[in-house]
Amino acid sequence: MDKILLFIPMYNCEKQITRVLGQLTDEVCGYLTEAVVINNRSTDNGEEAVQNYLKDNNIPLKINLLRNDDNYGLGGSHKVAFDYSVKNDFDYVIVLHGDDQGDIANILPYLKKRIYEKYDCLLGARFMRGSKLQGYSRFRTFGNIIFDILFSIGCRFNIYDLGSGLNMYNVDILRDKFYLKYTDNLIFNCCMLMGTAYYKHRVRFFPITWREDDQVSNVKMVSQASKTLKLLASFVLNKKKFVVSEQRDKIIEEYTAQVIYTNK
Repeated sequence: MDKILLFIPMYNCEKQITRVLGQLTDEVCGYLTEAVVINNRSTDNGEEAVQNYLKDNNIPLKINLLRNDDNYGLGGSHKVAFDYSVKNDFDYVIVLHGDDQGDIANILPYLKKRIYEKYDCLLGARFMRGSKLQGYSRFRTFGNIIFDILFSIGCRFNIYDLGSGLNMYNVDILRDKFYLKYTDNLIFNCCMLMGTAYYKHRVRFFPITWREDDQVSNVKMVSQASKTLKLLASFVLNKKKFVVSEQRDKIIEEYTAQVIYTNK
């Protein structure tokens, strides 16, 4: 049986994180080996909420709560989790954002039929046939679709989402840390797509349900759109240079975190 790690990045989502943990039903846990909730130096009481929930609910899965040693950003938290998955000999890692916008149940059919084993990257998509959006404006939907088209052209394969909150990766592609120099901010997933295009990883997108209720977005739309387009342009102009170049604003030698609570 494959060893599958669930990685839940958490940043100031105290109200939502327990709902995410509530998604870990007995059926879901049956396909997982372990979960890590990685707190990126939140300023709310998210850690306390996680610990209280795990104490009060008997989830049939080992769950470790980690705290980053610094605020690494969403991309940096991915690097902590990817490193954890490699060091602990996992076969696959699933990413489920801690703000409760995605639903891990959407990936269950691919786990049940072991479809994920055919791909290096199984990526949730908000903007493809079969997906369902709740509380997401038409303007933002249109803008995302335009960016998906541009990235599809630049990466030369069909892209239906630049970065949703539900993705799955084969740990084998993470061992050489091709992603290490990618930006640590919210654009990290865009860089991952371009790296995937360059290294010709096997990719499949699948439709997901995505909702926005009480979540607070950390995205500055105009600024992020500009940075994303610049990254895509640099990739298209010189793909090899892009994948080997430093994309981070701050060089971090090692992305580290400490286990502050475990339920097992």
